[in-house]
Amino acid sequence: MSFLGLGDKQQLTAQQEQVMAERRWHIIAVILAIVSALVLSAPNLVDPMIRHDDYPALFTDAEIFWPKTLHEGRWLNYVWHLRPVITPAWFNFAVYQTLWAVLAVTIALQATRNESDRVFVAALTLLIISSSLSTLISLWFNTLLPGLAVLTLYGVLGHALSQRTYRRLLPLFVVVSFSAYTTYPLILLALCIAQTDQRSLKDLLWLLCLFVASFALAIFAAYTLNWAVHGVFGVPLDTWRDASGADDLAGMINNLPLLIEVFEEFIVKASYGFKSLGYLHLLILVSASVVLLRVRPMEALYLLAGLGAGLGLIGLLVLKAGVITPPRAFIFAWIFYGIIVVRAALALKQQSAIGGRIARVLVLLMSCFYAMVTVKQYASYGAWQVQTRLIARQLDEIDPSGERTLLISGDVLTLNSAQAAHLQSPDAMASRMKQISGREVILCDEAPASCEQLETLAASGEILEPVRLDIASELSP
Repeated sequence: MSFLGLGDKQQLTAQQEQVMAERRWHIIAVILAIVSALVLSAPNLVDPMIRHDDYPALFTDAEIFWPKTLHEGRWLNYVWHLRPVITPAWFNFAVYQTLWAVLAVTIALQATRNESDRVFVAALTLLIISSSLSTLISLWFNTLLPGLAVLTLYGVLGHALSQRTYRRLLPLFVVVSFSAYTTYPLILLALCIAQTDQRSLKDLLWLLCLFVASFALAIFAAYTLNWAVHGVFGVPLDTWRDASGADDLAGMINNLPLLIEVFEEFIVKASYGFKSLGYLHLLILVSASVVLLRVRPMEALYLLAGLGAGLGLIGLLVLKAGVITPPRAFIFAWIFYGIIVVRAALALKQQSAIGGRIARVLVLLMSCFYAMVTVKQYASYGAWQVQTRLIARQLDEIDPSGERTLLISGDVLTLNSAQAAHLQSPDAMASRMKQISGREVILCDEAPASCEQLETLAASGEILEPVRLDIASELSP
């Protein structure tokens, strides 16, 4: 027994100082993560690249987005389109990157919280922030802001709540995040697994059952909303997806080539187009999994089960619905991959000092490589942004009042800048012109009848003569 309780007070003070030091480290880690995310995306920060179907969220055009509530179950995103305030694209992108950075660092801190090596926290955070899949999906930042905010909130709560309370919230967050993006709930599963302290086979089965039940509840909620609003109990795929749905086992077998195509595209895109690097990642994943299974088998089972559950759900969707799943939907898989690699490196460090140092260097090199390529990727969109701003300035010189309609003829996708930005639809030009000049734009190749009608009305003097822009003759493809 300590004299006059002084020993207990000193011990309590030491514990308090340790807690405060940990909190300071968390705050510093969050700040550094945000700064890193903004620096890496700096080429895209001032005038961010926007995909053609993300513009409705920028313009708060809920009417255009409305069909996605039926065909994709995106109800949270639709509510976001109803907001009364339009914020500039640069602001939305900065907020999106900030949220993504906070989510990344919360995952990294959870996955390494019992370790003293903070280098791995930085490496895992950077690996998540700078992944090619996160860069791809970030171009839909206007639409995905509310869903990412939900994920980030759940990630932050993991540092404040007990494991039991945290899991109780899982069904609610799965239902809400599912209505923003179909595979977002799988990131919630990764957070739950990273937060788990006391691992056992029974607990793993319970967690997987809880997640599957929550995911089923999310699907049921989307079906019910569609039935109540659209009169359709389900989420029927839009016709443009050209789905080859399977009603039996034979149909699912016929969709196997499609499944192989989906996973091959995921591997390529996850490596910024370097196919050999993609297969190297597979080798690293297998090696890291073997290390974890040998040193920390239960931890490996949790992570591999979570990864397998996500890949299994996507595989089932592809085989059953017969649709292409874009690589960006696999962002959860990259998060699991990063956690597995870092945890394996930490396990090696405990087993062998030399092995741990080698693993640390490899993880850091991989993180730095992706960080550098991410900057280059964001910079590749600059030519499109510059060229469209130049067109807008030319239009202002021709028509300072901005009252004349812009008619664009020719294939927008043949422009070098459009190809460098991997433009997915000519509609991006019309939306881009509306964003930076406020003009009404009609693409004559997409709507020839509308262009002819306007030219007829202009010839008769009923409207102002439109401004004509020919992609082939006036712009260098």
